[in-house]
Amino acid sequence: MVKTISTFVDARGVATLTLERADKHNALSAQMLEELTQAAADLGSDDAVRVVVLTGAGKSFCAGGDLEWMREQMQADPATRAREAAKLAYMLQALNTMPKPLIGALQGNALGGGVGMASVCDVAIGVDTLKMGLTETRLGIIPATIGPYVLARMGEGRARRVFMSGRLFDAKEAVALGLLSCAVPVGDLAAAVEAEVVPYLTCAPGAVAAAKALTRNLGPRIDAETIAMTIDALKTRWETDEAAEGIGAFFEKRKAAWMPQS
Repeated sequence: MVKTISTFVDARGVATLTLERADKHNALSAQMLEELTQAAADLGSDDAVRVVVLTGAGKSFCAGGDLEWMREQMQADPATRAREAAKLAYMLQALNTMPKPLIGALQGNALGGGVGMASVCDVAIGVDTLKMGLTETRLGIIPATIGPYVLARMGEGRARRVFMSGRLFDAKEAVALGLLSCAVPVGDLAAAVEAEVVPYLTCAPGAVAAAKALTRNLGPRIDAETIAMTIDALKTRWETDEAAEGIGAFFEKRKAAWMPQS
């Protein structure tokens, strides 16, 4: 089976974790979710790894959840829906709690779950040409399992500006919203990421891991109860007529019923 991600660790202990579904704009399939969860565990437990850089192959960083995968859930039984929703929730939790610094290098657009991926990075840097957006409500679904991480990153007030509207926003606004620490020209992305990586190489790895864990303990609560609530919210939303209409309209290349038809 062809892997959906790749990892490379350089001599310094800097790992690059790359989403490798460029032909699908790095949409999060069930396989990718499983592979990312395992990669977070493997990199997190590897003493040789000091820092992890998360990026994507191709034009997009991550287009969100794979819509074929979502369409399958609408036909599945409730237990299967819950299991599949949990894959997304626990992948994000695995990256969010990985005891290594996680630097996002967004070389392209981040939509839906891609915003969630950016939100679990300790620092996210994007190219100044990218677009971001929480586009789930356009499809009749909601940004459920990514929600705790997006809210933790942006704060409720800023999140409410973009969480429900489905609108796209540019890199400058993403910085203002707190999703990106900075936006740089395409040619400067590697240098900007390297500037974030290098300081960690002078720090005690155990102290970095402990400091990261402390920030999570002091920050917004994202515990088993919170995650279970988001899993249930996503599973329930997959069962609605709106989700069937929105995802169906996408595949049929037409406007959903709630959109202006003129």
